[in-house]
Amino acid sequence: MKVLVIQPKIGMGDMVIYLPYIHAIAKKFQSPVSILVKENSRAKELLIDDDQINEIITLDRTNKSTGSHDGLSGFFKLVKELKEKKFDKVFIFSSSLRYFLISKLAGVKKISQYPLFRKKDNIVTSAKIFTENELGSIVSTQPFLSVNEMKIQSSKNQFSKELKHICLGISASGTTKRWSIQNYIKLCEKINEKIPSKFYIAAGKTDEDLNKEIFNSKIKNQCISFVNLKISETIPIIKNCNLYIGNDTGWLHISSALNIKCLALFMDSPVQAYGKYSKNIEVIVPEGETEETTTHDTLGTNKISFEKVFNKSIELLSS
Repeated sequence: MKVLVIQPKIGMGDMVIYLPYIHAIAKKFQSPVSILVKENSRAKELLIDDDQINEIITLDRTNKSTGSHDGLSGFFKLVKELKEKKFDKVFIFSSSLRYFLISKLAGVKKISQYPLFRKKDNIVTSAKIFTENELGSIVSTQPFLSVNEMKIQSSKNQFSKELKHICLGISASGTTKRWSIQNYIKLCEKINEKIPSKFYIAAGKTDEDLNKEIFNSKIKNQCISFVNLKISETIPIIKNCNLYIGNDTGWLHISSALNIKCLALFMDSPVQAYGKYSKNIEVIVPEGETEETTTHDTLGTNKISFEKVFNKSIELLSS
């Protein structure tokens, strides 16, 4: 049976979070599946070594409705593209009527989808309940990113055994979700005084100003930047790290899926959705908040306790 999974969410983090359900579908049908995802999911780099993914089809839709799959013409263009691939079954991780009609017109006979027009809720709970109901079996929420063993070993050979190696997630989708870069610099300095460490700065081109601040600081000689690396190049590096420390960002979810211990700072995003699905994630929330109350519009970037972050970092590095 030829199976398609439609996952229209944006961003690396969401792509990683949906992996357990995509893998469960592939296992159920005993065959790799095709996925339809947006370009900024970075699926082509994240899943380069994943043998349970047969094909990655790019869903070209944008917030400005300028993508080749936007509008009425884009609707029928996508119908045509999927029809040519002759899928037998589709799983739609969305309640959008658009994807149901596209699948129907593309000739897919078996369509499984979230309830139409459903309001937003917990991303992990929705995916888990949907997949378990469709497959008739329990599905773990823990994601797993496949990495070629030769790549892991090649990266490991560059790591000093005398140091701890820390992936530092300074990036974020917005300033309200980002801890101060000066706090991160101070944290690196204090950690390095107690436990000699190397820091791998997980940030993209849009974070060059933050990157510059780190490389103008006292800790610069202990830092390596990901700015000029492809996502696929960073994955073997992260896999060899001892710890992730950082904001709720795509790098957190990648690290979690690589089975790395993670210390996640949640300031303005829902902990219950993005911080509790993985056994590898430990969470710090703003002072005066709880894991239940920390969500969108918490605006707690200035209320994250430096001492809590530092002490927990040392505890995790020592365990």
